[in-house]
Amino acid sequence: QVQLVESGGGLVQPGGSLRLSCAASGSIFSINNMGWYRQAPGKERELVASIGITSGANYADSVKGRFTISRDNAKNTVYLQMNRMKPEDTAVYYCNTYPPLTRYWGKGTLVTVSS
Repeated sequence: QVQLVESGGGLVQPGGSLRLSCAASGSIFSINNMGWYRQAPGKERELVASIGITSGANYADSVKGRFTISRDNAKNTVYLQMNRMKPEDTAVYYCNTYPPLTRYWGKGTLVTVSS
């Protein structure tokens, strides 16, 4: 059974950077578009960024120019580089296929942007 495990979250000051990683226990990256999602307290989960099998990334307007999604199919890993972070980026971040599949939701990784 394939599982997605997110890591790299933590506390960061406004303007700082974090890099999230998502590793899969099986080879699903090479055959799927992948996405990073987030859920802030009291809000619905939203798509942050997606990336195609070989290339082609798309971003939510709120993170465009600050976040970069990338993938390494050989390592079964997808990354989210987050720069110039803002307090409104505080959320639990998840990775999943794009569009998402219910069975692949993991525990996520908490990102807190605060001074």
